[in-house]
Amino acid sequence: MKKDIPIPDVKNVTLAVVREKNILNEDEWKVYLLNNNDFPIENTLVASRGYGEKDGEEQRTSTLRHFLETVNAKSWAIVETITSNVFHLNNEYWVSYYIGREIYDKRFVFVPDTICEKNLVFIPEIQKQGVLHS
Repeated sequence: MKKDIPIPDVKNVTLAVVREKNILNEDEWKVYLLNNNDFPIENTLVASRGYGEKDGEEQRTSTLRHFLETVNAKSWAIVETITSNVFHLNNEYWVSYYIGREIYDKRFVFVPDTICEKNLVFIPEIQKQGVLHS
């Protein structure tokens, strides 16, 4: 039965959307996966998609899948670049990874209009300003 399958809790793994300057000195937003554990996470897969509505019309983005392989202990990895054109949508990220032989997964959602200037905080792990998923 489904209720008999143990589902381990995801701890010390989160996402952040970070604003950076590109080579043209323009703002660019990137999604980072942060592993704050004392051990690596392996075979890391991140599926991203956007959904919601604008002006009463439903909108959806394509689903993208990113394989990060191993994210070392106390480390981070860039998942993708995200355009500000989708910040009005729910931006969902399903993160799955292994620790040993056990699989972990968690859904992270940046709700509409939370990726913005007023929500920027300093993220010490990457030494940049961004919106940290709580």
